[in-house]
Amino acid sequence: MTEPGPTVHIGVPVIRPAEPRDVPRVAATLTVSFAESRWVRWALPVDGRTQRLTRLAELDAHRGVTTGTTWVSEDVDAVASWAAPHGAAAPVPADVRAALEREVPRLHADRAADVAATDAELAAALPAGPHWRLRALATRPRSRRRGLGGAVLAPALARCDRDGVPAALVAPAWAVVRFARGLGFEVVLATRSADGRLPLWVTVRPPGVPMPEL
Repeated sequence: MTEPGPTVHIGVPVIRPAEPRDVPRVAATLTVSFAESRWVRWALPVDGRTQRLTRLAELDAHRGVTTGTTWVSEDVDAVASWAAPHGAAAPVPADVRAALEREVPRLHADRAADVAATDAELAAALPAGPHWRLRALATRPRSRRRGLGGAVLAPALARCDRDGVPAALVAPAWAVVRFARGLGFEVVLATRSADGRLPLWVTVRPPGVPMPEL
């Protein structure tokens, strides 16, 4: 199993890999942070939206903890969840993979086809070779504007630099693009979801871009 790396101290925040005990708090931070996001309003039906989002967040938390691809602040008020290139992290356990395959389409319900079609279209715009893709970045409202967003991203970006591979993220809002550009990401494609309803920006950060002081 690939180790996620040591705890990283960046300024005041303590950033560490998420652990099994963190799953409920990771899910709660993701849910609170994304409850009103454009992506959630597009990807999840109104009926039971909060419950659907919470379960998606729980599934992602289990995936990130078991693969070592999610980092958190010590209080779990900030979360960065990544998808790693093949061989760079532990594989998704069979039970977690089965739960994701079984539940994710059901949670998206009548939005599932558009979500899947959009993901397929976006895949063509992502780097063709190995890369880390940011799945989710979340900071609780009470902890924003403290530098936690950049801090919790730093371990995976440092790993990208060491391994010489790019990082990528798909932003559903220009505010996210502005934040990402401050970390060295650049827009490679401006597009929309498969149904045309959601604007999306594919951004990529090449390895070796200097990180700002946090």
